[in-house]
Amino acid sequence: MSRGSICCFITIAMMASFTPKFSLAKELPCLVVPQVVLTIGTPVVGVLNSVAVTQGDVVKEGDVLATLESSLEQAEVALATAKHEMEAEEKTAQMKAEFSLRKSARAKDLGQKSAMAQHEVDEAETEERLSQLAYTEVLENKRVAQLELERARAALQLRTVRSPIAGVVLERFLSPGELVKQAPIMKLARLDPLLVEVLAPVSWLGRVRPGMQGEVRLEWESTGLHQARVTVVNPVVNSVSGTFQVMLELPNPDNRIPAGLSCSVRFAGH
Repeated sequence: MSRGSICCFITIAMMASFTPKFSLAKELPCLVVPQVVLTIGTPVVGVLNSVAVTQGDVVKEGDVLATLESSLEQAEVALATAKHEMEAEEKTAQMKAEFSLRKSARAKDLGQKSAMAQHEVDEAETEERLSQLAYTEVLENKRVAQLELERARAALQLRTVRSPIAGVVLERFLSPGELVKQAPIMKLARLDPLLVEVLAPVSWLGRVRPGMQGEVRLEWESTGLHQARVTVVNPVVNSVSGTFQVMLELPNPDNRIPAGLSCSVRFAGH
């Protein structure tokens, strides 16, 4: 081997020995954000009768947040309920229909035996048909009353605003007595779990994957790490910063960790 070849070999070997190995051990800056932020309003127009919560309150899914004035809707429900519960009229019509049916059958039998005049048989048959029509009309009226009751109840339910999520009230925009149109009443956030936003260098693309664990250190804590899990890896790279977005899910069962904190994250196991 010539001296030149030996020098070239040594140079390549030295370069290979100093080539840095890839590692995810570096801590990256991150930000803790709510998983969901919702603006709460109502599809109907009305005056706010009450607001049950204020900023900072913790709510469960289904909790009443606010109510609108609903005296008219309550009256419509009461009226529709009264119409729907007119069972005596239905039972009376049914009894008349059944009686006229039996009477018509007897009249036909007697008419065939020449024991009843034909006009009396015809009268019995006519009475049967009229009774059946009346009973059918009563049933149809009751069906319509049921639909009206369901509509009235639905309209009344819209006057009560309930929380669609378990979370925390971030802001309240309106107070009792104010008119609600299309303006939001309040804003809610789901804080369990939280999300951790990270901008990772493009060299890490393909190595950070959903399901990986991350160790999150909060800015307000000098010690202690929180375990989070990668849920989203955005494959689109920001050409200006040379980074891509990674989202981790951070459990927060007691809402102890507030959203908006700065943090640092290191991907565990690398």
